[in-house]
Amino acid sequence: MAVIESAPPVVRFAPSPTGQLHLGHAHSALFCQQQAGPDGRFLLRIEDIDRDRCRDEFEHGIFEDLAWLGLIWEEPVMRQHARMPAYREALQRLQALGGVYPCFCSRKEIQAEAARIGAAPHGPLGTPYPGTCRALSAAERDSRIGAGEPYALRLDHRRTHALVGTPEWHDRALGRQAADLSEIGDVMLARKEVATSYHLAVVVDDAAQGITLVTRGEDLLPATPIHRVLQALLDLPVPEWHHHGLLSDAQGRRLAKRDDARAIATLREQGRTPAEVRALAGFPDREDGGPAL
Repeated sequence: MAVIESAPPVVRFAPSPTGQLHLGHAHSALFCQQQAGPDGRFLLRIEDIDRDRCRDEFEHGIFEDLAWLGLIWEEPVMRQHARMPAYREALQRLQALGGVYPCFCSRKEIQAEAARIGAAPHGPLGTPYPGTCRALSAAERDSRIGAGEPYALRLDHRRTHALVGTPEWHDRALGRQAADLSEIGDVMLARKEVATSYHLAVVVDDAAQGITLVTRGEDLLPATPIHRVLQALLDLPVPEWHHHGLLSDAQGRRLAKRDDARAIATLREQGRTPAEVRALAGFPDREDGGPAL
């Protein structure tokens, strides 16, 4: 395993412009820049492949909120919607390995088939795909695609493990981990109308930006085996990871974009200072008055 070794580290904060940033985002961004240290590189990436939900006003709000918090990032900012050719190329490489197949099942059909065969209703990332379309012949696949049926492209986890085994990865909080997709199943990598998924895009982009340390919330831990396997298949550099804890409200519920009361813009409008919001996000300033980054 060719793990990236870099001192100082290269890190990135990668929000999606589908709503306002809240305190949980502030915690992730501040944690990310803290891990970069004074000599590291802090990059910003806008994950906007979902063009139906992304809005320019939310992207502008991301820049405004992060700058107001005192964060400084390198330019230019990477935007995923401009990188579709890179994702298509990666997908073609995976297809050439024989590890990707078209799936014509709807979400309702997947849930019904999983229930019929007694599959676990919820894996780490939801209902695992039961493999319905995995055994379709090449002729049937081509016929259904030619007929214009909607489809997704899935990663065959059995073929994948036959090709790359069980790759390992290192988390600074959890130690050595194994990337086993047996409980996750055949994840979706793209749809007919969208050339990529989050899983494929984030792996391709991390390699393109030279990311050496991926910091993100522990809620994304179940996705990391997918990313590590894709790195192995595509022969990409392997970063370290650090999955941090999540901020919660007084009732112990995870903060989400729907919680407008915790939006950074709302707190700013209420007269909160950057130092106060950094403290609410878990990063109180040092005694000398400087940010604890």
